[in-house]
Amino acid sequence: MKLATLKDGSRDGQLVVVSRNLASAHYATGIASRLQQVLDDWGFMSPQLQDLYDELNADRARHAFPFDPAQCMAPLPRAYQWADGSAYLNHVELVRKARGAEVPASFYSDPLMYQGGSDDFIGPCDPVVVASEAFGIDFEAEIAVITGDVRMGATPEQGIDGVRLLMLANDVSLRNLIPAELAKGFGFFQSKPATAFSPVAVTPDELGDAWQGGRVHLPLQSAWNGRKVGMCDAGEDMTFHFGQLIAHIAKTRNVRAGSIVGSGTVSNPGVEKKGRMEWPRGYSCIAEKRCIETIQDGQPVTEFMKFGDTIRIEMKNRDGQSVFGAIEQEVVAGGHAGAASNPSQ
Repeated sequence: MKLATLKDGSRDGQLVVVSRNLASAHYATGIASRLQQVLDDWGFMSPQLQDLYDELNADRARHAFPFDPAQCMAPLPRAYQWADGSAYLNHVELVRKARGAEVPASFYSDPLMYQGGSDDFIGPCDPVVVASEAFGIDFEAEIAVITGDVRMGATPEQGIDGVRLLMLANDVSLRNLIPAELAKGFGFFQSKPATAFSPVAVTPDELGDAWQGGRVHLPLQSAWNGRKVGMCDAGEDMTFHFGQLIAHIAKTRNVRAGSIVGSGTVSNPGVEKKGRMEWPRGYSCIAEKRCIETIQDGQPVTEFMKFGDTIRIEMKNRDGQSVFGAIEQEVVAGGHAGAASNPSQ
């Protein structure tokens, strides 16, 4: 089934069930008013929502209405936890190579992960508000899952079983603030503003055989200012699947229902043609493009996003139908600029 949260003036919005083709929706108020309620009592509430979903798809839901992604909040507008991994080691390798550093061997057996802000997610069509272009504004196209309860010490297989819903994410990064933050040894904070998520979150069965082994085997599309820059396969080069990412979190603590876990930037390796590397599937963040330019030509030439720039992130199934709806955002000025650090990759 597919679920969304509509804006209603409250912090947590109003839960709706959305049809498979994303054309219509129906309020879930008779079952639950918020998505977190469903996640807390999944075994009891999800079958009821599934019945409503079936009615909606069969055009038998009496109070259905047209679905408008522009009215959506993030499916889970605020969460108990937002942990973002870096599951695509090709991305890590490019970043390290661009600055002349080796990838530690441990990175191939133990996932990288940081804990982001989860108190203020933004909707799929909300603007990306940034104080200054000098911060180095970048999009990051990712896959994310929402979990049920997963006990401490869970195995990767149990982690996969804990996945309740999947969605897309734009994990916005302010690249020029990152070096100074990482130099402190405590990781990202100011360099990671509010994250946006797709209009709908879907249960794994909606993906059919594209959901295999804790990975989504479909291309993730990114279009920057209307130009397609990425068509990256989200499955084949994902070094750590979602079960492993969840197990990583659960190593020393319980993971509670409503935790969101991100894949990190979806990334595919290049291919060599006539002695030069090419990246036919493009990129899911500007930083990766700049790393490629640095490796090949000695310096980056692609600039980061400017005010007025747009980003569209979407995933379609093998029939060409949008699975999650599209993230469509514009970068706008707002807030207090302050000082930016030196530019980074």
